[in-house]
Amino acid sequence: MAITGDSLFLFPSDRNRSGHQTTFKTVWSKTLRRAKVPYFRIYDLRSTYATRLSAGGVADEWVTQMLRQGDAQVFKKYSQMKLQMKREALEKLNRRASEMAPTTGERMRTVMVQ
Repeated sequence: MAITGDSLFLFPSDRNRSGHQTTFKTVWSKTLRRAKVPYFRIYDLRSTYATRLSAGGVADEWVTQMLRQGDAQVFKKYSQMKLQMKREALEKLNRRASEMAPTTGERMRTVMVQ
């Protein structure tokens, strides 16, 4: 597969009669190898995109539209990731609060934040 050259296809193939790749997995693997990036599934990009949109405060309806996802089951998967991220954030907050809590006999301090 040539990286440059004249082709009607983004992912041309010398092996296929149609002149283009019919499966994306081979092309994806080769692309990652050339870029020296550890293998991950292309679908993980979609999941990461949805998760980051949600974590960034984008409304669920917009995330659904941006994913062009009409299937509620698939969107539910991304919502579960968002819920898990919230749980992890709360656990970190609770751990930090426990570390900062006064020990027995220690006076409580008040800090004002502006």
